[in-house]
Amino acid sequence: MRHSSVLDRSHLSKSQPSRRLISILQKHSGRNARGVVTTRHQGGRQKRYLREIDWKRDKREIVATVLGIEYDPNRTADVALLLYADGERRYILAPDGLKSGAKLMASEAAPLTIGNALPLKAIPVGSLIHALEILPGKGAQIVRGAGSAATMTGFEDKWALVKLPSGEVRRFRLDSYATLGQLGNTEWKNINFGKAGRKRLMGIRPTVRGTAQHPDSHPHGGGEGRSGEGMHPKTPWGKPARGKRTRSKTKHSRKLIGQRRK
Repeated sequence: MRHSSVLDRSHLSKSQPSRRLISILQKHSGRNARGVVTTRHQGGRQKRYLREIDWKRDKREIVATVLGIEYDPNRTADVALLLYADGERRYILAPDGLKSGAKLMASEAAPLTIGNALPLKAIPVGSLIHALEILPGKGAQIVRGAGSAATMTGFEDKWALVKLPSGEVRRFRLDSYATLGQLGNTEWKNINFGKAGRKRLMGIRPTVRGTAQHPDSHPHGGGEGRSGEGMHPKTPWGKPARGKRTRSKTKHSRKLIGQRRK
């Protein structure tokens, strides 16, 4: 373990997760109902409990108190346990700097403080946001990883322009909700796992280079000795792997992209 590193979790709550908000996470090892591998590099892992996250933030105009920040084994970001004024408890993703005892709210008139959820039309240009809805009411779908944040860059007719962590500027509906602030656990990207076994406990199986494989398994496979690719880099299914744009030109969301990331 001499090359490994771990995160400082001293700020996390020592209490057990809320029992009403957890369930055993079923393991499918990347296979579909027929047992065929549809997602590679997934395998055996330790037992986990799934935390039920409030992606919609649909308890509007009700003040909630942060009971604590907790570890979630299913995602890179930490989660915060909220206690609403009506007694209900819910989990949300914990933004950087959120402390126990803070007061949060989801509302059009909510204060512009980290952890509050507002529609994009009520968020000032230049603000950092996360947990962003693509369709109003559907719940947060993007900007959910540790340390990530999108930036409000402006407004255009009935759209809000948001610069995503990839660098892409995208149009969103003005009524889509987002949460203020950058997501916490920002040091996640600097972790050195140290050994293969630590990844296996997380359910991540090995990734084998294409040039090391049999020619039936990968376009780069085969050849005598340590042969190079011998062709333009491809995925195992023959799609260009680097450089060439493979996004469909007729995709329905094309009109929502204001500026490509490259």
